[in-house]
Amino acid sequence: MKQNSKNTIDWQDFEKVELRVGTIIDVQDFPEARKPAYKLRVDFGKGIGVKKSSAQITDLYSKKDLLGKQVVAVVNFPVKQIGPFMSECLVTGFHRDDGAVVLATPDINLQNGARLA
Repeated sequence: MKQNSKNTIDWQDFEKVELRVGTIIDVQDFPEARKPAYKLRVDFGKGIGVKKSSAQITDLYSKKDLLGKQVVAVVNFPVKQIGPFMSECLVTGFHRDDGAVVLATPDINLQNGARLA
């Protein structure tokens, strides 16, 4: 069987990645970023709370489009400094051939904090 990925992982590795659903509650421009980006605040519910993220998604999404949108994010990476901003989670997406990012989103609304199983 041919593998499509360079690296394989086992189930225990996958279980370490905490992919959770959250709702974007605030979107701000991020003019200090090297590439066009937004500063997001994402609500992951009671257990996790609100986390900040920087996302290079300005090609396909306006601030209005993003407000209230549910996204899938990694919530257990260490905090990362991006210019003057501290990113607390990684909002996930897929790169198109033209470089634009399409967000990974649930197709039905879920409770904030729901974990990818």
